[in-house]
Amino acid sequence: MKLSFRCLPELAGHVPEPVPARASLPEWLKAAPSLVASEVLGGAEVRTFKHCPPLIDALAQGVMFRLAADLDIAGGEISWDWSPPVTETARQTRSPVGLHVPEQAQGLPFGLPDGQFVLKFTNFWTVEAPGGVSLLFTHPLNREDLPFRTLAGLVDCDRYRDGFVHFPAIWQDADFSGRLPAGTPVAQAFPIRREVLELDIRAMDRGELARHLKVQDGLQQDPGLYRKSFRAPRER
Repeated sequence: MKLSFRCLPELAGHVPEPVPARASLPEWLKAAPSLVASEVLGGAEVRTFKHCPPLIDALAQGVMFRLAADLDIAGGEISWDWSPPVTETARQTRSPVGLHVPEQAQGLPFGLPDGQFVLKFTNFWTVEAPGGVSLLFTHPLNREDLPFRTLAGLVDCDRYRDGFVHFPAIWQDADFSGRLPAGTPVAQAFPIRREVLELDIRAMDRGELARHLKVQDGLQQDPGLYRKSFRAPRER
């Protein structure tokens, strides 16, 4: 599937490009140990989540959109020192972030303290998807280390292909102070084909139960069975 991304001519080379999510895997994943001793299990070694293919695949799938400029956060205020080229004709902000006023989140269960604004990360790229394909934009998956949480949204990017999709986010870490560097992942996007889902829900029949038990027994005997037998090849 091909996705096309376009920025304003003046901004080419001045804003971080969207990248395949596997190109921005977090440093904590690379640094995490593979085996650790478990107190609960009397010191026996156990494999960590670094061995969990579904978790890794979630981190690596789709497209990652990244912060355009360094943000300095101190005392509840956000500032930046960034001067991208001026666009003479387009109506595009030059700010890497914007805001939604607190009232716009009224009645929503986001846990906003009274008076807190909703942050909005500016996206400088249009996205064009093939016909019948929408994009689900959401918080970078499994990235609880980030001090904000991007809200999810679904956009029909086969139709809305010439406008910008920006990313509202809730700032969650009230104690955060320092720099959020340019290039920080702010949203992960997944193409989704628009089609009606049919749900087939019932108890397993004898054949399905036999297959299920075979899988369960196999996973007990070989912890790597899912990765070797059930996981589809991933593009590099």
